[in-house]
Amino acid sequence: MSEKILIVDDEETLCDVLRFNLEAEGYEVVAAYSAEEALAMNLAEFDLVLLDIMLGEISGMQLARILRANPATAGVPVIFCTARDTEDDKVEGLDIGADDYITKPYSLREVLARIKAVLRRAGRTSEMAESDRLGYEGLSVIPSRKLCIVDGEEVKLPRKEFEILCRLLGNIGRVFTREELLRDIWPDETVVLDRVVDVNVARIRQKIGHYGSHIKARSGYGYGFIG
Repeated sequence: MSEKILIVDDEETLCDVLRFNLEAEGYEVVAAYSAEEALAMNLAEFDLVLLDIMLGEISGMQLARILRANPATAGVPVIFCTARDTEDDKVEGLDIGADDYITKPYSLREVLARIKAVLRRAGRTSEMAESDRLGYEGLSVIPSRKLCIVDGEEVKLPRKEFEILCRLLGNIGRVFTREELLRDIWPDETVVLDRVVDVNVARIRQKIGHYGSHIKARSGYGYGFIG
């Protein structure tokens, strides 16, 4: 069964070109010319969303937040394809939980390669045994179920935050450099910046309560979970 991709972009000609080339690669492709049109669809049925930022009343950033906030679509990979190319735009997009960020103008070859990489990443079985529960005292993560539990209460974490926490809890006492975390958590992206690691770690600390104090920063290196 071929992967199903949704393109959300208000440039109809661009959508048509992307759809033609993606269908030639064997993908099933649907186009929406606004976020409102996309939200009228069953977004959970898509394997990946290609999303422009500059849309209508609802921007691509807002749509990405809606996707990440809904448990049914929180795991759907999102790639921003946009003319917004500042560092702040990229950080914001990746901080929302986007899996990649491509700036216009781009080559179709690049887009196809990024799509394949993200789909491969999304479909990859966790390196950790599914039966494993990683944790420290009342903080635990269950990789196979994508669950984070803090003192008996489930805490929702976007995919990248969850993967970082899994990496830290699975290696208590070890300090990972930012470069290691970028390579492990964002292995296929080329635009990820060190700041993205810092932002994601800060969000994790806030969400896991007093256990956040165990995520220690080592100046000039990176982060580790210290028991």
